[in-house]
Amino acid sequence: MTSERALLRHHGDVDAAPGLVDFAVNVRLPRPPDWLRARLVAALDDLGRYPSDLADLTARRTVAARHGREPDEVLVLAGAAEGFALLPLLRPRLAAVVHPSFTEPEVALVDAGVPVHRVQLRAEDGYALRPELVPDEADLVVIGNPTNPTSVLHPAAVLATLARPGRTLVVDEAFADTVPGEPESLAGVRLPGLLVLRSLTKTWGLAGLRAGYLLGDPATLARLAHHRPQWPVGSLVLEAVTACCEPAAVAEARRAAEETVPHTEHAARALADLLVVPPRAPFLLLRVDGGLALREALRDKGIAVRRGDTFPGLTPDHLRVATRPPGEFDLLVDALRVALEER
Repeated sequence: MTSERALLRHHGDVDAAPGLVDFAVNVRLPRPPDWLRARLVAALDDLGRYPSDLADLTARRTVAARHGREPDEVLVLAGAAEGFALLPLLRPRLAAVVHPSFTEPEVALVDAGVPVHRVQLRAEDGYALRPELVPDEADLVVIGNPTNPTSVLHPAAVLATLARPGRTLVVDEAFADTVPGEPESLAGVRLPGLLVLRSLTKTWGLAGLRAGYLLGDPATLARLAHHRPQWPVGSLVLEAVTACCEPAAVAEARRAAEETVPHTEHAARALADLLVVPPRAPFLLLRVDGGLALREALRDKGIAVRRGDTFPGLTPDHLRVATRPPGEFDLLVDALRVALEER
């Protein structure tokens, strides 16, 4: 029998087996764009040297400029997931994790012996954040925005009500740059105890590199970084963070987000009868009776979708599917309709 921990550690890459058309993984590109690839290839000649303090400072300065912060308010990470792994170092007495959401924060906290309270949002509320559900005694709160897998974008003003002295509020913004203009982002906001996590994976096709960063007050970042090993991120990560946070790349990411909006709208219209909540990020949460059998039927037709029951609060009837251009997404729609008719 699969353990709960194993379920929480299940991610879309497991569903997207080689040879399947991938609607399970929420990464925009199958590989980095040519200009970014060229930057990384050029950086290979420096791999004979240890990552330099100057390269780290350059990356942090570039991130800081992108978000209107100072370099000491930036911590470069080996993927945003590393940020979650560092959270137990804050020694919270009670962590509140808002679900359904990305499950790695809960795994990291539970593995470290931190008591975790699940704040369960409800489909009948559109999975909207209800701050009153967060226990007052929670001194660590973790929430995604936009939230994976629901594709809900919470208002920044509502999120801000969760911040208070004596509490760390962690907002996972891994998908923030997939929403044009990043309208509800807190990346450039300074609030008591606020930490914002960013990933480069989704927009830039860098899942295999593990590159991200954390934004927050310098004292908290220093505390989190204190026990990291020497050279915690490699030269290629520092180059990627620098490159993807420069103004030209930020502008390109915004154009990509804008171009994706009609793709998501097309997907939502095509599957309106199965859609749980209107999507704001480039993925959809669906609910289909007999979801497990449907996933297997789609797999037999060469298509991968993300199972939903590994997210607390969802069931085997829930599926998450990534937005793709209409011509490609219609492959999923057609296969799904055929699979439903065959039952």
